[in-house]
Amino acid sequence: MPELFWLNDTQWAAIEPLPPDFGGKPRVDDRRVLSSVLHRIREGSRWRALPDA
Repeated sequence: MPELFWLNDTQWAAIEPLPPDFGGKPRVDDRRVLSSVLHRIREGSRWRALPDA
């Protein structure tokens, strides 16, 4: 599954502590969500064109 991530382990280690935790619903994988956002920005694709994972 690492091929789905746009951030390598070193980059993710620097970013991982930053997202806030508001409690409530269980969180999805932040690294996966951020990778999707980066893919969207870089490729200019529509959200519905993102691959299902």
